[in-house]
Amino acid sequence: MITPTKGITPQRALLTVGGQISLILTEPMTVSQTWTALKTWRTRHENDAVLPFSWFVLALDTLHALGTVYYEDGLLHRKRVS
Repeated sequence: MITPTKGITPQRALLTVGGQISLILTEPMTVSQTWTALKTWRTRHENDAVLPFSWFVLALDTLHALGTVYYEDGLLHRKRVS
């Protein structure tokens, strides 16, 4: 689930989706804006694996657990590496 497995393709693995979220989260965005931007990014990059909103939320949870994103004042922020 977090990494690709026999039943989870690389395009759907939570770390892959989280990486894609990190790529598009270059500035603070609402959850809705991030969801829309991710769907657009995946379409542009011919990533046709089905991604339900619940899987997107799990990827955000994974990123938050890893300490790479945080939510403040209604916006998602990507933590900068110092």
